[in-house]
This record gives sequence, C-alpha cells and structure tokens, in this order.
Amino acid sequence: MLEKFFSKETSYLRTSEIRDLLKLTEGRDVISLAGGLPDPQTFPVEEIKKIVNDILTNYYDRALQYSTTAGIFEFRKELVNLSRLRGISNISEKNIFVTVGSQEALFMLFNILVDPGDEVIVEAPTYLAALNVMRTRRPNFNSINVNDNGPDLDELEKKVREKVSDGKKIKLIYVIPTAQNPAGTTMNLDNRKRLLEIASKYDFLVVEDDAYGFLVFEGDSPPAIKALDKEGRVIYTGTFSKILTPGLRLGWVVAHEDVIRELELYKQNIDLHTPSLSQFIAMEAIRRGVIQNNLPKIRRIYKEKRNVMLEAIQEYFPKDARWSKPIGGMFVFAWLPEKIDTTKMLEKALQKGVAYVPGSSFYADYSGKNTMRLNFSYPSKEQLVEGIKRLGETIKQELNV
Repeated sequence: MLEKFFSKETSYLRTSEIRDLLKLTEGRDVISLAGGLPDPQTFPVEEIKKIVNDILTNYYDRALQYSTTAGIFEFRKELVNLSRLRGISNISEKNIFVTVGSQEALFMLFNILVDPGDEVIVEAPTYLAALNVMRTRRPNFNSINVNDNGPDLDELEKKVREKVSDGKKIKLIYVIPTAQNPAGTTMNLDNRKRLLEIASKYDFLVVEDDAYGFLVFEGDSPPAIKALDKEGRVIYTGTFSKILTPGLRLGWVVAHEDVIRELELYKQNIDLHTPSLSQFIAMEAIRRGVIQNNLPKIRRIYKEKRNVMLEAIQEYFPKDARWSKPIGGMFVFAWLPEKIDTTKMLEKALQKGVAYVPGSSFYADYSGKNTMRLNFSYPSKEQLVEGIKRLGETIKQELNV
C-alpha cells in the first residue's frame, strides 16, 4: 500500500538468503548448515565478564558516553598492534577506522567509492552481503572464477586488458584472499603479490575482506595483501565477530588517510560512531591478550569440525560432486551435478531436517545454480555428520528423479 512512497533506490535492495534461512529454521527441528555463526564455545565469556566489570568500575564515564566517529583513540592504537599480527606495519591510528562490524565497513566503502556504471571486479563466487551492497550502487560487475588458489589471475588480467582496450577503466576489485567465504580458498603469497602488480599496472583499488585471516588452521597463513601494499591502494577490512564475539558488532578498516577522512564524513550521517562500550571491551581484550591467547582454541575446534564435515561429505555425497577443502574459516563450498538446482532443492532438504545456503546468491550474475555453501563452525560434530547424511540423501534422490 505504501510502496509508492519509497525511493527508487529501494528497488535495488536484495534480501540476504542467509538471514531468511535463519528465520526459516528458527524454532524448527532443522540442522542448519546455512549460517556463518561462530561456535559459542569459542567465546571467552569469563574474560569478557572481568573486562566489563573493570570497565564499568574504572572507565564508565567514557565507555557509556558518546565517542569520536573514527573510533576511540586508544582502541585505534591497539588495532595498529593487532594489525601487525597480519603483517600490516607502517601504519598509525590515523589509518584506522572503527565500524559496526565489517558489514558497515563494506557498506560505507562501496558507497564512497562506487558510482553507477563503474567497472568492479568480484570473485565468482563471493560474499553475498557484499554483492548486495554493491548492487545498490549499480556498477558493471566483472566476475572472475575462483580456483584452488583464489581468483584466477590469468582470467583477471585478460578481462582487465579487454576493458582497457574498450576504453573502460576498472575502479576496484573486492577480494577475500584468506579462507574465502563461500569458496573456502586461500591465495598463496605469490598470487597476492601478482594481484597487487596487476592493480598497480592498471591503477585500480583492492578492497581486501580479511574476516577469516586469523582463522587459518592448516598450512601457511600468508600475510594480508595490505601487508604487501606500498602504494596505499589496498583498503583492508577486519572483524571481531570471528575472533572475539559477533554480538559486539565491531569491525575496522585500515586504509590511506584520504579514505579514512571520507569514511568519517559518511559515518557521521549514519550512526555518529560505533558503540563506545563495545570498543572498550575489544580494546581490553587485545591489551590483555584475550584474543591472541584464544585463537589457538578457535583454530583447533574449527579444524576438527572441518575434518568431520569433509569425511561425512566424502561418505554421503554422490561421487560426481566436488567440494572445497578449506585451510581455514568456517565454510565448505560444494559443486553438484549440473542437473541440480540447489534453490529448488532447498525445500526438500528442509523437509528432511537440514538447511544450507543455495550458491547462486554468491554469484554476481546469479549463476552457480548447482552450488551450495555449508557451514561447519556452529553445528556440533554429531549434527554435522547427521546433517550431511540427510543432505546426501536429498541430493541422491534429486538425481534419481
């Protein structure tokens, strides 16, 4: 009835299938492999209790008060220290901006960087919430297929050259180089260097989403692309949701001061500043080593769960399916036989008591109809086995229809 009053921009908004699935499975006897929820046993509850008590005793006048838009100064200094763990040095608090989760960071970045018609590069598949934000900006998407080592850089360079020869210019690439969501892939060091060389040669920005950079639990953990950046063209986003607790809703940006300045102006018009109490909690968690000391536990738990999921998939999925074997993060991505449409199959899976995220939402062009994302961080090991068993039965029945 009131649609006539909505702005034209609302027509570009897209629902998050993950959020919809969370609502759909709520209160039902469904094993959800859909969300991206951390395992609650990774939350350092006792340490947070102590921190909150100390803050409300000693810093209540600041922690419960308004604060600066860019973030509390002392917290940003601690984020400089935390960034060193990802290899990022030669920065100061002036290069740090605090946000309400990394989702707000992506929202603000794409709004200050992308104009309608701009050429942007995304991985195929990539994080669907980032795609949905970019869609509201109406760019021209250029999708690059993901292989075992992240985005196919040969395909990337070829596509960039084609755009240049057509008189067009790439504005930016959005990339998740470590434990990619959803594909689970990780770029090696050489590929990170090569991506920067391509970006420098053709003069476009790199927006690096490092949500899972601290969660590599097998093999080498390459430094962030930002750690290799000598030109200030990499804009880095991080989050406390995976390394402390998502309920704090805290993220941060590391970028050139020009970008930080624009973010500050933009955020002043959104929510003034990120909650002060959350910032003080995370600041003390860094200072006291709570995050650093808890990371080995998180990695151990997720590695064990990943192994359980991969073993179950090997046993219960059809032999002509394939799937990623992530060295970190929270997700396995699966490619099923071409005849299967995972969006159409979802209701049958729910009837069997298991949920997943259909993969087409992770593609800018909504391809990938036969793909799905599976989360191993939240369910118990027993639920992972049973969930994959139910899903395998659903897939096999679909193939025999």
